[in-house]
Amino acid sequence: MSSSIPSRVQLIDVGPRDGLQNEKTPVPAAVKIELVHRLQQAGLQEIEVTSYVSPKWVPQMADNHEVMAGIARQAGVQYSVLTPNLKGFEAAVADRPDEIVVFGSASEAFSQKNINCSIAESIERFAPVVQAARAAGIRVRGAMSCTVGCPYEGDIAPERVAYLAGLLKGIGVQRVDVADTIGVGTPRKVQRALQATLQHFGIDDVSGHFHDTYGQALSNTLAALELGVWNFQSSVAGLGGCPYAKGATGNVATEDVVYMLHGMGIETGIDLDRLIDAGAYISGFLDRKPNSRVANALLTKRAG
Repeated sequence: MSSSIPSRVQLIDVGPRDGLQNEKTPVPAAVKIELVHRLQQAGLQEIEVTSYVSPKWVPQMADNHEVMAGIARQAGVQYSVLTPNLKGFEAAVADRPDEIVVFGSASEAFSQKNINCSIAESIERFAPVVQAARAAGIRVRGAMSCTVGCPYEGDIAPERVAYLAGLLKGIGVQRVDVADTIGVGTPRKVQRALQATLQHFGIDDVSGHFHDTYGQALSNTLAALELGVWNFQSSVAGLGGCPYAKGATGNVATEDVVYMLHGMGIETGIDLDRLIDAGAYISGFLDRKPNSRVANALLTKRAG
């Protein structure tokens, strides 16, 4: 194992927000709260809980206040929320998140199709949100989507990633996620996207967010570890499909990432058995098997 590989990794579980937001079946607030409780009991120290988007667009997150109010917060755990605009931020402040997430795309076409404006305009719109959050003592993370590929443009040049990272840095964002939104990335491409981001942010302020649409997420995680990245986003039970690739899996499963990291002797502070229980809990509610190879293998072994 090369010396640059970190000895400890911190995961951000995005299951409650990114994972559940596209579910057609309404998930009651009580189930979301229980999922967050199970994740923190399993040792997760960062959890992306909900978003403050118009319920017209994302009905699944309409219970944001109820969910945030219902969580028994644990010391040492950070709770983040997605705020798409100033109105969303103002709604979120009342719920005292530790961190807010703003977002931008490295693909001009994706930005236009997704939010009807250019990358530069989208980041400019977030400037007052970032300013307000920083003034309120709330941390700010920037999610960078389509950093290796886009459903409309295909491959994304690392220069585009550096451009987006520079814009986010310019408005006061403190750390960023390098996301392979459609999961088309392979190890070297992902490393180039990360290196482009590292022109503007230090290694401690960059996280990897890899989708498993093409089965590359764990390889891409290892490629990021080789650069020293120690913060990653994943989703318990692999919750969250990819809206741009029919029937495709979305977020890499937290269980699979943890199994790999523990097998490499990397500490996570996470109890894999408890994590599998959390994934089985939400998958049971959704009436399907966890979208995690590790969870299914170990659940089968337990049943045996």
